[in-house]
Amino acid sequence: MRERETLASRLGFILLSAGCAIGLGNVWRFPYITGQYGGAAFVLIYLVFLLMVGLPVLIMEFTIGRASRTNISLALRKLERKGTKWHWYGPVAIAANYILMAYYTVVTGWLLYYFASSVTGSLDGITAESSTIFFSDLRADGPLQFIWTAVAILIGFLICGRGLQKGVEKASKIMMAALLLLIVVLAVNSLTIPGSSEGLAFYLVPDFQRLKEAGIGEAVFAAMSQAFFTLGLGIGSMEIFGSYFGRECSLTGESVKVISLDTFVALFSGLIIFPACFAYGVHPDAGPGLLFVTLPNIFSRMAGGRLWGSLFFLFMGFAAMTTLVAVFENIISFWMDNLGWERKKAVIVNFLLVVLVSIPCILGYSIFTSFMPLGDGTSVLDLEDFLISSTITPIGSLLIVLFCTHRFGWGWKNFIEEADAGKGLKFPSWLRIYVKWILPLFIAVIFIKGYWDIFSKL
Repeated sequence: MRERETLASRLGFILLSAGCAIGLGNVWRFPYITGQYGGAAFVLIYLVFLLMVGLPVLIMEFTIGRASRTNISLALRKLERKGTKWHWYGPVAIAANYILMAYYTVVTGWLLYYFASSVTGSLDGITAESSTIFFSDLRADGPLQFIWTAVAILIGFLICGRGLQKGVEKASKIMMAALLLLIVVLAVNSLTIPGSSEGLAFYLVPDFQRLKEAGIGEAVFAAMSQAFFTLGLGIGSMEIFGSYFGRECSLTGESVKVISLDTFVALFSGLIIFPACFAYGVHPDAGPGLLFVTLPNIFSRMAGGRLWGSLFFLFMGFAAMTTLVAVFENIISFWMDNLGWERKKAVIVNFLLVVLVSIPCILGYSIFTSFMPLGDGTSVLDLEDFLISSTITPIGSLLIVLFCTHRFGWGWKNFIEEADAGKGLKFPSWLRIYVKWILPLFIAVIFIKGYWDIFSKL
C-alpha cells in the first residue's frame, strides 16, 4: 500500500490552507460589501459571524481529514457508523471541485493575461470606455481565453506534480509570502495617493446611518454569507490538508491562524481599492468589473501606473494560483487514494480533465452567449458559481456539521477528541449545543436565502 505523504511543517499547513481560502472573493466582493454596509460597522458584524459560522465548520473539516488520513470521499466512509450513508456525499464533494475549477481556472487565466498586458504596456492610458472594451474583447476571444486558461492549469498541475512537500507546500510558501508582501506594498501606495483619505474614511470609519439605510437585516445576512463562503468550505478542499497534518497541534488554534490570514488579506484588499478609487473619483463595483474594468482604468491614471498595475495583477495571480494548487491537490489525492494511482498519472489525466471542463465557461461569452441560465445577462460562469456557492458548499457544510455533532454521524465525542489532540487552543466544549442545533440553522438560512435571491428575480 502506498505510504501517505505528509506536510513538512506546521507553517506549510497554515499557508496551504490559507492559500486555499484566500482568493477572488477576498478582493472583488469583500471590500465592496464592506463599503456598502457601513464600513467598519459591517467589518465588526463580519468578524462575529466569521467566528460563529466559518471557524467551527473549518475546524470540523480539518478534523475529519486528520482522523481519516484520506480525501473527503473515503473519509466519510471510513468514519461513519455502520449502516449509514454519509459517504454518498463524497463523490458530490469531489465533483464540486471540478465544477469550481471549471470557471476559477478561466478567471485565473484572465488575471495572467492582464498581468502580461500590464507588464508589456497594453493597459497604458486605458480609459473607462476602452477598459470595458478590452475586457469584452478578451471574453469574446475563445482561443485567447483557452490559451491563458491552459497556462494557469498547467502551472498548477506542474506544481502538484512535484509532490506534496517539494511542490505544493514549497510553492504555496513562496506564493503566500509574495502575496502578503505585495498586498502591504500596494496598500501603502494607495494610502499615499493625494485624496485617498476620503476612501479610507468610507472604508474604515463606522457609518451606522449607512448600515441602517442599507438594512441591518441585509447587512447581517451579507456578513454571514461572506464569512461562510470566504473559506471555501464543504467540498473537501480544506479537509485534504487536515489529512496531511500531524497530531502535534490542536486544530482549533491552527484554524484561527488560517482565518486570521484570510481576514488580513480581505481587509488589506480594501485598503488598496477604496483609497485609490476615491482619489480618482471612481466608485468601486463588485465582481469581475472591479478587477478587469475599474482598477485598470485607475492604474492608467496613476503615477507609475504600469508598475502598480503589474504588481496588483501579480498579487491577484498569486491569490488565484494558491487556490488552484490547493484544489488540484484535493482532486489528485482523490485519484491516488481511491484508485491507487501514482501522482504523475493523476496529474496528467486531471490536467486534461480540467482543461476540458473549463471549455463551457470559455465559450459562455461567445458561442453560448444566448444561454442565460439564471436570467438576463448571466452566463455559464454564473451557473457554475451558483452551483458551488449557493448549493453544494452550504449543503456540504451542513452535512459536515451534522456528521461531527450527532450520534447518527461520527459523533461529538469522536470529533472533540480529534480536534483537541495536540498542544494549543482547544475547542470550547460549552459550544456543543450551539454547533449541534443553532449553527445548522444559520447554514440552512444561507442556503435558502441564496436560492431566494436568485429565483425571486427570474
